[in-house]
Amino acid sequence: MKKIFMAAIAMGMIMPAAAQDTYESARLLGSDLNGTARYVGMGGAMEALGADISTMSTNPAGIGLFRHSTAGLSFGFQSQADAKEFDGLGKTNMSFDQAGFVYSAKVSPISYINVGFNYHKSHNFDQILSAVNSLRNSSQNGLTYAKGLLGDARHGGYTLDFNKQGDVIGWDGDADYRAYTYNQADYMNANALMYSPKDDQFFYYDACAYTFDRAHRGWVADYDFNLSGNYNDRFYWGFTVGIKDVHYKGYSEYAESLVVHDPNGKEYTGGSVAYGDERKITGTGVDIKAGFIVRPMEESPFRVGAYVHTPTWYELTTTNSSVIVNNAYDGYQNQVQLIEKKDCLIGAWDEGQSQESYDFAYHTPWRFGLSMGTTVGTNLALGATYEYSDYGASQNRIIDGYDYYDNAKTSKDANMKYNTEQSLKGVSTFKVGAEFKPVPEVAIRLGYNYLTSGYKDNGVRDMTVDSPGAMYASTTDYVNWKDTQRLTCGVGFKVGKMNIDLAYQFSKTDGDFHPFQSYDANQNTGVTKVSNKRNQALLTLGYTF
Repeated sequence: MKKIFMAAIAMGMIMPAAAQDTYESARLLGSDLNGTARYVGMGGAMEALGADISTMSTNPAGIGLFRHSTAGLSFGFQSQADAKEFDGLGKTNMSFDQAGFVYSAKVSPISYINVGFNYHKSHNFDQILSAVNSLRNSSQNGLTYAKGLLGDARHGGYTLDFNKQGDVIGWDGDADYRAYTYNQADYMNANALMYSPKDDQFFYYDACAYTFDRAHRGWVADYDFNLSGNYNDRFYWGFTVGIKDVHYKGYSEYAESLVVHDPNGKEYTGGSVAYGDERKITGTGVDIKAGFIVRPMEESPFRVGAYVHTPTWYELTTTNSSVIVNNAYDGYQNQVQLIEKKDCLIGAWDEGQSQESYDFAYHTPWRFGLSMGTTVGTNLALGATYEYSDYGASQNRIIDGYDYYDNAKTSKDANMKYNTEQSLKGVSTFKVGAEFKPVPEVAIRLGYNYLTSGYKDNGVRDMTVDSPGAMYASTTDYVNWKDTQRLTCGVGFKVGKMNIDLAYQFSKTDGDFHPFQSYDANQNTGVTKVSNKRNQALLTLGYTF
């Protein structure tokens, strides 16, 4: 007899420690090319040229080149090519991208001290991701079943059995400790889909196809506070303290067409199963940036610069609300007979739910940059920048408690760290840009970026990791994104003390979407090619005083 099953995964198994898995946390790595329209139009290659508010978040010494106070704000829209509306998120969305000022003070005949503040959106999460493909000898609940055969968390699995409340739990070898490898997706599969009360057995369904849609929303807002200086117009230095504010929301729907086989291997439809998942991540982080720019030859405008960013030390909260809708045929011994009789669907449960909220810490890797720039007369400026950051060095950390001042005490999630090192790698960013002024009041800009992939080709969102980060996962999908290319252009106008700048950016990143990790050598897990193509238009209004 069918019934509605409503339960929270935390029931009877709340853990004081929590963390996040590699791929969920990787959303916070790197940054978009965003800021003022001048900065974007030149491809961001201004870390040695300086004198733009946006360099506050890359090379803080760039603010040291200001000799007059200035303020500006930027806004525009982003549009995702080849996307269809999902969950109310359209392909084109407005965005408020930047607002800041610099106050410049001359403290001696040969030196300036500048202070500044800048807000900018370092991540715009608005994105729609869709994938459709076939499956063979595989399914998400098949992964749950395969892990149950492994017996304990040390080997990547668990033992399925009931707790005192009647819920199916993945135990770490025996019915005393819940295995970290038993995640929220496993919990919904095991309770709503895979157990047959009539036969008192666990079984699994293969699937022949899947569909997937997700709408990402939100942003990471950077609030930067800068102190910088200029000595003799030859040496420029700067420090920036940054505070990051994270607001991420993703909603996904994943569905599989299920199949069963008779003893002769003939395939029959097994109904379907669908999953809905909403994930939110909120919190704050802090980082410190330092840099310098030097003009080696007094008679030449050529400059070189270098900068370093500490990790961003995040303290975050993530919540999920997930549901499984079961339209599968039930029964272990009698699946085929029920289907041949065209019997009604009699699944163990129609619906299962899971909710959880927990705090965790995340440390991004260090970031290093080198740059150079020069001007040719008063008409042409040229810049180039190279950056490096090792994504594999990022750390998901477990919050073990809080001190007297409510500061989190954390420890490294060693098992998840190993998965991060196996799945992520170092990222190199190359930026070049140019600005040409046919007349002093008009500037024309071009830029180009090339970012190498931060994901290894064989990277896996591994649901068999013995880690709290795996336990709290409510989805199994992941994308190994490849290299990113950005093309930019822009134009600027100077009207008295006002400047009006426009920029356009096109970026493209391809990737391989996986609905879940492979767990059998003879299966097709439906890896699908996906692409994220973005168009951005940006307007900056500035004033010099």
